[in-house]
Amino acid sequence: MRSPPLFYAAVVVIAKYKPEKAHGAGKGFDMLDQIKGLHHVTSMAASARTNNRFFTDTLGLRRVKKTVNFDAPDVYHLYYGDEVGTPGSVMTYFPFPHIARGRPGTGEVGTTLFSVPEGSFGYWTDRLTKAGVEGLKMDAAFGENRLQFAGPDGDGFALVEVRDDPREPWTGNGIGEDHAIRGFHSASLRLRDEGATAELLKFMGYQPIDAKDGILRLGVPGGNGADVIDIETMPNVSGGRLGAGSVHHIAFAVENRTKQLEVRKALMDTGYNVTPVIDRDYFWAIYFRTPGGVLFEIATNEPGFDRDEDTAHLGEALKLPAQHAHLRSMLEEHLEPLEA
Repeated sequence: MRSPPLFYAAVVVIAKYKPEKAHGAGKGFDMLDQIKGLHHVTSMAASARTNNRFFTDTLGLRRVKKTVNFDAPDVYHLYYGDEVGTPGSVMTYFPFPHIARGRPGTGEVGTTLFSVPEGSFGYWTDRLTKAGVEGLKMDAAFGENRLQFAGPDGDGFALVEVRDDPREPWTGNGIGEDHAIRGFHSASLRLRDEGATAELLKFMGYQPIDAKDGILRLGVPGGNGADVIDIETMPNVSGGRLGAGSVHHIAFAVENRTKQLEVRKALMDTGYNVTPVIDRDYFWAIYFRTPGGVLFEIATNEPGFDRDEDTAHLGEALKLPAQHAHLRSMLEEHLEPLEA
């Protein structure tokens, strides 16, 4: 099976798609309207079992898919979200045993924030405290109350109280509707310089909402609820190092492949080096590296996580992409069982 160095190389293979030195995005080009907000956020972890327990038992999300990394099939790719894995609700992980913890810094996603109902922080503070979750801290930003906390590998997370978020929560893991996570609220990008990435996001359809304390907030009007990005400018902070607890890439949602191809052409026309369309079984993906160093993905809402499993049983069976189906017996023996 794959050694840690080879695995590490496999999951960062997309890094070869670098931005050019100059772009026309935001400078005479029409703003895109295909992107509706976040699709998913993909991070690294050190233990599949710990990761699964945290997101399903502690946060109450549903595991909607248990599959493997397409480029390193001896490593899980786990997906957590609402009942059907609605775009804008899905946190995904590559868990690799004993991988070193990442070093936070610039050029990466900083905090991933989830939407919860107003008045639920008392419940969540008690729940997270009893679960031994570290880094609990109450604060506010842009007029919104937040409860910050750390994931098992030091991942940066926060809950945000949102009034009347219409998205349906998953309550199958024992958290009631009055408190359950609705999906993503937003994500922050930590950058040494906001300029070029801010222009890129504006080109992608994000509009400035507010700026305060070195943070620029942008959002997609009429988006999918997971439609806010905060840019934290940190000119004196060194670059982050990918590892457990780091976000590998952040994905933005488009309705279908036609919209995705429109976005791809527009990005390439402005000077971005974008990958070909890649079939990820549950969505189609394209990737490109931003001027600030963050890896962006544009993912389709189709075909969805129920393409190979009934909705009632999402995330139960190990699903393998066709090119790795012949490895099933070996992988089932090798991969860490998710339940003790």
